[in-house]
Amino acid sequence: MYPRIMRIEQDATADVVKRLRRAEGQIRGVIAMLEDGRDCAEVVTQLAAVSKALDRAGFKIVASGLQQCLAADPDGEERKVSLDQMEKLFLSLA
Repeated sequence: MYPRIMRIEQDATADVVKRLRRAEGQIRGVIAMLEDGRDCAEVVTQLAAVSKALDRAGFKIVASGLQQCLAADPDGEERKVSLDQMEKLFLSLA
């Protein structure tokens, strides 16, 4: 038996890429701040923002996969699970 392949929906993929690009820009900003000798508290604040952006991207990927797993009802009927609902649930644990 082969493992089931997780395919992320195109909308979720676009959102994850957008979040990762934003995080990439934030990381470049943090590097520049460090090189410029900026205040430690400012650097830490920006690092927290980067961390949150990466968490949201990861949760979006995981939620998309979980959505596929939850879509099949034990009775064989397909049920709808909102990606936003799954993301909120995951983020509430972070």
